[in-house]
Amino acid sequence: KSGVATAGAVILTLVVLMAIFADVLAPFDPNGINIVDRLSPPFSEKNGVYHVLGTDALGRDILSRIIYGSRISLLIGVCAVCVGALVGVTFGLLSGFKGGAWDNVIMRITDVQLAIPFLILALAVIAILGNGLVNVVMVIGLTSWMLYARTVRAEVMSIKNQDFVLMAKAMGVSETKIMLRHILPNVSSSIIVISSLQVARVILFEASLSFLGLGVPPDITTWGSMISDGRNYLNNAWWIATIPGLAIFFTVIGINLVGNRIRDLLDPKLKANE
Repeated sequence: KSGVATAGAVILTLVVLMAIFADVLAPFDPNGINIVDRLSPPFSEKNGVYHVLGTDALGRDILSRIIYGSRISLLIGVCAVCVGALVGVTFGLLSGFKGGAWDNVIMRITDVQLAIPFLILALAVIAILGNGLVNVVMVIGLTSWMLYARTVRAEVMSIKNQDFVLMAKAMGVSETKIMLRHILPNVSSSIIVISSLQVARVILFEASLSFLGLGVPPDITTWGSMISDGRNYLNNAWWIATIPGLAIFFTVIGINLVGNRIRDLLDPKLKANE
């Protein structure tokens, strides 16, 4: 398990470094058009210019676009997960701790949103609000909070009647402080595990929206839009769509491997079985 997790950590570290140092690592402007070099295959040289991963139909360097695209994927992945976690954990704490009407209302809202497929809801919202980095983050974040809410609610309901919580209530500690200082730290491991696995899911969602032309604006390089650009050239320029597809694949695999290892380390049941 540790060896597989190490491989995932290496992949994730490379992607993060690539995103941070994109300005240094990218050999060309990701949006620089050069019709003379269009559709150059990987490891090709034309007119004294060397393209490691080839170029697309507008002569833009694929390697540079992959490097800059990693920034958008990770930025949206992390930001959307933060939004979803903030909303979901808040609702989960309120639902599990207060119970009664709070629990009924929040859980019914959760059930309704779970019944609507993500892509349909996202497409409807973005069609109304328009595409854009902030809109994509908010749409994905506000349509992925339900897992946090249900998980946190279940754990809070098993914790709120324990002695340390009852003692805090008897001492007159406010409900807000009890939830934040006494209960939230005890459910944080589940939140961390869910968040680590959700990042990969969000990256796939963002790529899907960009592929459909409903993600970030066209002037911002994303892996999903690169795949969309290359779908008409699969027969004679396979690298345009295949290489960003591989970037998404390996990034998601790396994040999932690291997330699974975090789950193994933080789950006491799994620790007991080892």
